[in-house]
Amino acid sequence: MVFLQWLIEIDEQLLLAINGCHNEYFDHFMYLFSDRWIWVPMYVAILYVMVINLSLRKMIVCLIAITLTITIADQVGASLIRPIVERMRLSNPDNPISDLVHIVNNYRSGRYGFPSCHAANTFGLAFFVCFLFRQRWLTVFLMFWAVVTCYSRVYLGLHYLGDLFFGMILGFLSAAVVYFVMRKLIGEHCECRLKHVNTPIYVGALTIVVISFISPFMQF
Repeated sequence: MVFLQWLIEIDEQLLLAINGCHNEYFDHFMYLFSDRWIWVPMYVAILYVMVINLSLRKMIVCLIAITLTITIADQVGASLIRPIVERMRLSNPDNPISDLVHIVNNYRSGRYGFPSCHAANTFGLAFFVCFLFRQRWLTVFLMFWAVVTCYSRVYLGLHYLGDLFFGMILGFLSAAVVYFVMRKLIGEHCECRLKHVNTPIYVGALTIVVISFISPFMQF
């Protein structure tokens, strides 16, 4: 119990240290980066790569598998683990030290935050796509995207690092299990020579450029 309490205190101190390093520009940047909807163009780009490289049957199976991966990661975290653990977010007004947290645009999210469903969903999608296409630079970009997304959750004061770490593990396990089952249905992973496989990188990078450009003009 003493060791667990020590870990909790370290987790809290790390969050406050990261959350305390903020300015107006990055308040806007991280708020936008953390938003799921701004990444829809990148999701569409991933779908595009699947459409032009997979047969209709494999594409449908992959879409179902991705949906299952995200659903499992999200629901195991939100509906199963959170009600048991009940680890209150530091941003929650009921938390005794919530006044120490820098909150952006009064965004505090839900009551509990362990594990992070944001991290579980993001890493679930990233790991599944990496397993599916097995392309180095796509893997590097998606891992970068998932890590920065997690960092944005700490920056916004919504999650402890421990929430994000276990969310990442949950996303990985969900993707790995679903991908294993899917391979039993459709066979080997995609061939090495894929058409336009870097499209999600280009679209994702352009999204980051757009976020960077519009952040100084945002107002809360």
